[in-house]
Amino acid sequence: MAGKITNFFRELQLVFSIILTILGFIILFLGVTAIWFPDIPKNLLNLSDDFLRWNVYLLIIGFIVFIAGIWYLYSYIKNRKFILEEIKTNKRSELLKKHTELHNITRHMPSKYQKKLSDKEEELKIK
Repeated sequence: MAGKITNFFRELQLVFSIILTILGFIILFLGVTAIWFPDIPKNLLNLSDDFLRWNVYLLIIGFIVFIAGIWYLYSYIKNRKFILEEIKTNKRSELLKKHTELHNITRHMPSKYQKKLSDKEEELKIK
């Protein structure tokens, strides 16, 4: 069961990182406006005073979620770029130099990158 959940999140890693970043930004924005401009959320968004008492917690949680989303998105883009650059090569020796690193990175990426790596391994006759 845990493998299915992990595979689901791995396949939609880019989508979840974007959603996490946007959600974190919205919560962070609510926290900031509730602290420095308390009339804006109260009047424009019709939020109650009970909700606005949580503004410090919103600020902290929003910051943490926003940073986590940015980090997740950055790591996905960095790993994707590394995989695609290394797979472009037509030299077996160059791919062998980075082979273990490529395997470790593709293990945590969507299955299409694992498929691309295995196709390249077959093309260059690497086991």
